[in-house]
Amino acid sequence: MKSRVIVLLCGAMILAGCSSLAIRSQSPEDPEKPTVPLVGDRAVAFGMHPIRVEAVGLVTGLNGTGSDPGPSPERQALIDDMQARGVVNPQTLLASRNCSLVKVQGWLRPGIQKGDRFDIEVRVPGRSDTTSLRGGWLMETRLSEMQLLGGVYRHGNLLALAQGAVMIDPAAEAKKDQVMLCRGRVLGGGVCQKSRDLGLVLREGYQDVFNAARIAAAINKRFHIFDRGTQTGVAKARNDKFIVLAVHPRYKDNIARYVQVCRAVAISETDTQRMQRMERLSRELLEPETAAQAALQLEAIGPQGADILLKGLASNHREVRFYAAEALAYLDRREAAEPLGQLARTEPAFRVFALTALSAMDDYSAYEQLREMLDLPSTETRYGAFRALWAMNREDPLVKGENLGGHFAYCVVDSLGPPLVHVTHSRRAELVLFGRDQRLVTPLAVNAGNQIMITSVGPDEISVARFAVNEPEQKRLVSTKLDEVIRAVVELGGRYPDVVQALQEAKLCGALPSRFEVDALPEAEQAALLRAAQAVVGRLQRAGYVKVYEMCWGCQFFRKDAHPEDPLAPHHCAFVDAPLMEVNTYLECPDFVPAHN
Repeated sequence: MKSRVIVLLCGAMILAGCSSLAIRSQSPEDPEKPTVPLVGDRAVAFGMHPIRVEAVGLVTGLNGTGSDPGPSPERQALIDDMQARGVVNPQTLLASRNCSLVKVQGWLRPGIQKGDRFDIEVRVPGRSDTTSLRGGWLMETRLSEMQLLGGVYRHGNLLALAQGAVMIDPAAEAKKDQVMLCRGRVLGGGVCQKSRDLGLVLREGYQDVFNAARIAAAINKRFHIFDRGTQTGVAKARNDKFIVLAVHPRYKDNIARYVQVCRAVAISETDTQRMQRMERLSRELLEPETAAQAALQLEAIGPQGADILLKGLASNHREVRFYAAEALAYLDRREAAEPLGQLARTEPAFRVFALTALSAMDDYSAYEQLREMLDLPSTETRYGAFRALWAMNREDPLVKGENLGGHFAYCVVDSLGPPLVHVTHSRRAELVLFGRDQRLVTPLAVNAGNQIMITSVGPDEISVARFAVNEPEQKRLVSTKLDEVIRAVVELGGRYPDVVQALQEAKLCGALPSRFEVDALPEAEQAALLRAAQAVVGRLQRAGYVKVYEMCWGCQFFRKDAHPEDPLAPHHCAFVDAPLMEVNTYLECPDFVPAHN
């Protein structure tokens, strides 16, 4: 999946290891010259790219759709791992048609900490006789950075563990979608075993202990955290080149913005210099072309910049209102809640960013805005508000729900909006019902995995039955209430992929009248916004306001479509020897070297 955090417009793009656009602090006609360097002038971000971890794994619990893998490096790697775990006769287990060898991979996001969860992707390797992974369970798999050398897989240090139920696209059919049946996900199935460092690397010419200490001190003057009750700064100079950043809690769901704000901190300035800079920023904030960067610098100044940001809320330009409100939200000013709520409702391009900013606030006004959105007809807005409330406080009874059967998060939301059933295909296994009294309609006959069938036995009664080899038949009779049917499936051993399959089949056959959505977050609008951002940056560059480093596409280290099997990161950067996401190829890179024609 694409990364969920895209920081928008006019130099606010700092994703996956690329530093932000270098925006001049005055117009070409302004004789005023900046005298105070910012952190970003002397340091670039480190640790902002995802790290791929992978392994060879084993999926069990298949219904005769697996296969015995032929001789290959993958088979030998799996046998070696099974023997190291004490499995006797691993070849016998591999020969079962209820098992399949799979390739396993995941991505460790920037700032991920030990114990954090992430999605796992599994797929059957080429030339395999496996026909489907539906109903399968990925056995515990050790993930690391891996490379094939001399016909043998070489592993790095253990970085994560993975296991769980494999989710296949419920709409995939055996005769038409063989490829889709042999690929799946384990939602939240990866557990990070080693925290990733997030930090800043000093640019050449500034790499000394003095500069590292000054930059760390400047950031710590703006941000601090509490470690076991003791206040401490977020930045620590590890050596003369590298500064480690601890993530401030307010930015836990927007790491990219956190690094941007840290890079917008002034290294050293007097009170007079700060007043002069704030006066200039107050003018730039009211211009749509420069509002994004001005708001970011005012946020980096801290509470002193709030009064100027408040003036931006009265602007006639929606871009200015948004950037000002977003910055105020991360300063936890209640005045940000209403304009962000309005923008989330009416402006799709700003929706995901407005919701993220609202979720970062502690003020109750933000909670009220999000709660009201749960009743709106827009699916993206309703579910986006639900996720924002969950990010704000996972223990809130409104969104906490329950861990149904120990397999997935299940929540029923009392909502005045149209009935909605929402499931996820990324991040975590989650089912949300918007509206308590949702029902299925009869007649009905659908499957919930390989062993559970759901059929109607009358106009108001449904049978949920489990059929398994060498096991007695198990059955539950329930009403047509969707909540009762879901619980019956889980009671009979159904897992999250089984429930999702049943819901999707019910929707396709007309038995589920409620709206049914999967991952209803505005990602397509994010992509459109990025294209709009590129157009704006182009205009700013031509006007002389910005200096833009070159993008990946003209770089000698860029390898287009080097990983066609990987939709998340299809390209490759030879400079850092790592996969490259499509979205990051359009951003500036300080390591750009022109390709030779």
